[in-house]
Amino acid sequence: MLQKPFLTLQDIQVRNNTCTVFKNLSFEIKTGENWAITGESGSGKSALLQTIAGNLPVSSGKIVYHFYDGLRQNQSFDASFTPQKLMAIVASKHHFRNLSNTKNFYYQQRYNSSDSEDAPTVRIYLEKINTDNFENPFWTFKQTIDQLKLEPLLDKQLIKLSNGETKRLLIAAALLKHPSLLLLDNPLAGLDVQTRAEFNKLIAIIIESGITIVMATSPHEISDAITHVAVLHQQKIEKTVLKEAFRPDEFQQQKQQTDVDLDELKALLGPTPDASFSTIISMENVNIRYGEKQVLNNINWQVLPGEKWALLGPNGAGKSTLLSLINGDNPQAYANQIILFDWKRGSGESIWDIKKKIGFVSPELHQYFPAESSCLQVVESGFYDTLGLFRPSNPQKTAVALRWMKLLQVEDQARKPLKQVTASTQRLCLLARALVKNPPLLIFDEPCQGLDEQQQNHFKNLLELICNNSNTTLIYVTHYQQEIPNVVNKVLRLEEGKQTGY
Repeated sequence: MLQKPFLTLQDIQVRNNTCTVFKNLSFEIKTGENWAITGESGSGKSALLQTIAGNLPVSSGKIVYHFYDGLRQNQSFDASFTPQKLMAIVASKHHFRNLSNTKNFYYQQRYNSSDSEDAPTVRIYLEKINTDNFENPFWTFKQTIDQLKLEPLLDKQLIKLSNGETKRLLIAAALLKHPSLLLLDNPLAGLDVQTRAEFNKLIAIIIESGITIVMATSPHEISDAITHVAVLHQQKIEKTVLKEAFRPDEFQQQKQQTDVDLDELKALLGPTPDASFSTIISMENVNIRYGEKQVLNNINWQVLPGEKWALLGPNGAGKSTLLSLINGDNPQAYANQIILFDWKRGSGESIWDIKKKIGFVSPELHQYFPAESSCLQVVESGFYDTLGLFRPSNPQKTAVALRWMKLLQVEDQARKPLKQVTASTQRLCLLARALVKNPPLLIFDEPCQGLDEQQQNHFKNLLELICNNSNTTLIYVTHYQQEIPNVVNKVLRLEEGKQTGY
């Protein structure tokens, strides 16, 4: 039986600012097909989803939304009924706003009690989703909440959700729009092991309900219900295959693994800043509560200089809150027995005294980092622990920033605005920002999120060399066991705010 076309991209050219994103790209999805788009970082996966969604302009060629045209022929709609009404995209970043819809969220807002109360709850956010009466009867409010396991989060403010909880919320919001086409950009990012295992089932349920899925994803995380795979390379579709014939290891990235310049790394690591501390972190019976919710419960943890820790636990376990106490972002640190770098919190040290000793990366930092600065300015801002460079550039510091960017293989992006580079390049710039001042403590919260396999391996190798050639203390957070550097030999596990063992 001949399948009808569902979506066709005919010889399209797409430009974003001054860059050509796609040139003469053609792609077709037939009714009943569900696609995974994979390829190395920067190959155009996210841009392809945004183009299909209508968020990037097509300068030549055309996109034919057959599923939309068919509906328009059978029913009469006003001019406001566009193809976008029948599509939903779950992007890599959210765009939450406050209750009055006048302000975007900002970094550290979740720890500011007055401002965090200005954030909508999960229930309010989902109830405001406009379905325009094109309802898929399967995705009722209750069914969606149940499938995405959001019932316990309904009265939680958006700003207080973990990275993985936010991802589940965004998928639920997309389903409540009852789309014919659901576009998912790296949907497993930030999800814990159990949730990733359940994701296959969810994708199958979505497809069975009549929704077509196109997902940009790692070659190793393609859901079983996907029928076809398109491999992107340098903004071109290199190959399309049936899912059952796809072999991830046959489509490795074209980039060759390069060795780290060890002499250059050693030069950047020394001379080291003062790091003569007896204790890096000491916590005694630490408790954090927001309203009736006990987020951390009697945490006892000591980190000594040079130790290498993994901080593990499922979404919502309290890991981000624990890190916020160390990084100077959470004012509840003053109400607890916490010692950082031999100083008891509240005994006279400032937040900036703490931050200058820490190199930090997290999904939240990436989400809220201002994107107007150049990539080089972003890296240089790490010397001052500011979200952007708010002073004239220092030539010596600029030179050091460029050297770190070269080690992370992003020096060719130095002069571009952060907002114009790929998400993986943005993340690598933030990693360089964390390393640039050579701090005694590195806190990396899901640092490889959005990086392709080659980039992950290169960063892991670099981090292990840093740890082996310095007395750097490391705290590493991830949901992927294979990402944990080999130098890590201590583990703190959290679950529902409690430590469940070392």
